[in-house]
Amino acid sequence: MTDEPSALRWFARRVVRHVRWARREGLGRLIAEDRLDPRERVRTAWSKWRWRRAHGVMPGQAQPVYLVGLQRSGTNMLVRGLDEAPEVEARNENDGAVFRRFRLRPDADLIRVLRRSRHRVVLVKPLCDSHRVTELLALPGPRPGRALWMWRDVDDRARSEVAKFGPANLNALRAIAEGTIGTGWQGGGLGPAARQLIASFDYDTMDQHTAAALFWYVRNDLYFRLGLDRRPDVLLVSYGEMVRDPQATARRLCGFLDLPYQSSFAASVVAGPERARLPIDPRVRAMCDELTGRLRAGVTQRG
Repeated sequence: MTDEPSALRWFARRVVRHVRWARREGLGRLIAEDRLDPRERVRTAWSKWRWRRAHGVMPGQAQPVYLVGLQRSGTNMLVRGLDEAPEVEARNENDGAVFRRFRLRPDADLIRVLRRSRHRVVLVKPLCDSHRVTELLALPGPRPGRALWMWRDVDDRARSEVAKFGPANLNALRAIAEGTIGTGWQGGGLGPAARQLIASFDYDTMDQHTAAALFWYVRNDLYFRLGLDRRPDVLLVSYGEMVRDPQATARRLCGFLDLPYQSSFAASVVAGPERARLPIDPRVRAMCDELTGRLRAGVTQRG
């Protein structure tokens, strides 16, 4: 896992994954998630161009906002909502100016994009670099950055992860346990205790959903291990609360980001069907339940 695949191989993997996922979830779901509808893109671009022309700030005055957490946690839905604000310039993981293969480019490239913006807020979604959020918040700039840490119910996230990425989390955990993860983002920010925990499991017998749940645990636990729960410039966002009451979540986000509230922010929120809990390994289930309790308490305390 230390060797990076060639550009052709990496692209081919993405195509195969998207085709497989589209067959399972439907083409409409893929178009909505990756924002492939050109009409939506044109409408959004026109709205932002008009705002820049009438109200655009001077280059270098934009505030960076980092949307972090874990893949398959509803972050695309949140980006779509915030991108409705003409004041916001969204830089998702497929933005070549800021990302390369979903990882952030060097900090100098990110700072260059931030300083060039004429929007009030530049929303960046570095999920693979979530363990670096404290470093990102410390980057130099005229306005201090803020961060949104988004989390989702472990069962819903595990289902979504396995449906789209198959054994990716299982393979990553095995590589971490074997010490072969190298520079892979999956091992980023993990201290000795987390690595020892990961190494204590048998990945030859572990099923994919249990692996996705364990990965959910070690990545979301970063919110507390990095001390983000004590920082006023970081807001914990619950996917469950967002789909339960999208308007309340939108108001909370707008208040944190100093954006005027618009009902259209919540228009893209769609709740999925309720499903039974997965048969996750009892030891992993207990850890996830404990962390879920802390995350729910964190949302309540900082609401």
